[in-house]
Order: sequence, then C-alpha cells, then structure tokens
Amino acid sequence: MKAFITGASSGLGREFARLLSEQGYDLILVARRKERLEEVKKELKTDVAIYAVDISSTFNCVKLFNKIKNEPIDLVINNAGFGVFGDFYETKLEDELDMIDLNIKAVHTLTKLFLKVFKERNRGYILNVASIASFFSGPQMASYYATKSYVLHLTEAIFEELRREESSVYIGSLCPGPMDTEFGKVANVGFSLKKYESSEVARYALLKMFERKRVIVPGFSFRCFLFLSRFVPYWLQLRILYTIQNKKISQKM
Repeated sequence: MKAFITGASSGLGREFARLLSEQGYDLILVARRKERLEEVKKELKTDVAIYAVDISSTFNCVKLFNKIKNEPIDLVINNAGFGVFGDFYETKLEDELDMIDLNIKAVHTLTKLFLKVFKERNRGYILNVASIASFFSGPQMASYYATKSYVLHLTEAIFEELRREESSVYIGSLCPGPMDTEFGKVANVGFSLKKYESSEVARYALLKMFERKRVIVPGFSFRCFLFLSRFVPYWLQLRILYTIQNKKISQKM
C-alpha cells in the first residue's frame, strides 16, 4: 500500500502521514520545505519518499506525476492550500493568484492525472481537502472561500460520475472547520470558533474515507452548523459570516 500526500510538511498533511504510516502505508510526501519533510520522514515507520516541489505550478505538478505515475499508489490526499484574508479590493492580486494556483489548479491537475490511472486499475482513493468554507460565500476571505467551493463541487461531480459507472474508485471531499495548524498564521488571522486538533480531524477523515463517504465534515458542532444554515436566508448568512470573519482581526491582535 502506498499513499501520496501534498502539503505534508505540517498540520493536517503531517497527521495524515503519521496515521497512514501506522496503518502500514509507504508514503510519497510533497511540500515546498525540504527540511520540514525530512523531519516528518524521521517520525514515520514505513518507507517514505519526499519531494520538495512547489505544486502551485501546473508544470511542476505534471512533472512530479510523471516521476511517480508507475508507483503502486493506492491513495491520494490533495491537502496543500492556504488562505488570504482581507477585503477583496485591498488584498494583493499576486497572493490571490498564487492561492488559486495551489488551491484549485494543483488539486484539479493531480485529481485528473491520478483519476485516469485509478480508473484503469478500477481501484484507488482520492481525498480532496476542501473546507467548511466550501458551503458559503466568505466576505473578507472571498477568494479563499471561492477556491474551496470549487474543490467541493468538482469532487462531488466526479463522485457522481464514478457512482453512475459503478466504479470501485473513490473520491470524496474533506470539509473541516478551524484547526490547530499554520493556516491562521499564513492567512494572518485568528479564529473565534473552536479549533479542532488536526490529529483528530485526520483520524475521522480516514475513517469516513474508507467508508466511502462523499462529503466528510469533522466535528458534531460543524455538522449542526451546516444543517441549521439551510434555514437561514442567504442575505443573512452573508451578514453573519462577515461578522465572524471580522472577529478574526481582534483574535489575531
């Protein structure tokens, strides 16, 4: 068994690596920071190959895939991503375009390339990490919410295509809420909502993935939040979300 994980140098990706290694998976870990990947490798019990690659470049994604496409990979976790906080007219265009390249284009590219291989074998798992943000529009994090919405809806559409074909290949979306990771530091925000341990999220995600669940939302409180949001008018959702986002500024200060 072998798994491929992006964004594996810290946070959720690192926890996925630990858990899968404990389950006997050999690993291919991808992130930009080689020294952090080497630290993760030392912690793991199985064979680990590391690739320090910036996958926000589509060229790099394809080049990396061509290096490893003949490996017996059973599981792909597209976890790499980051956020940009601020009013849309103020945030830096180059930061947002980098985010779109990583959060959307890298996930799209790797999903398509691995899906073709898995379809030929008629087996394999793909887990795309989206966010609780995928279900909403997010004032003050407009671009980030939009990128995660793309990931969720792309993945759900592919799930239905595979289901119709009665394929043995699985694809699903993980939609976590705030976690104890470096995300807030990179996005330059704090969180007023409860943060879950990344190890807890990773464990729940793998459990539900192997149960072939289409959309995975860790945390009972977040599942309740999503259910209740169905009864809230959209205009009111936007106002509530703006208030939640605005609190992140005071949490950071």
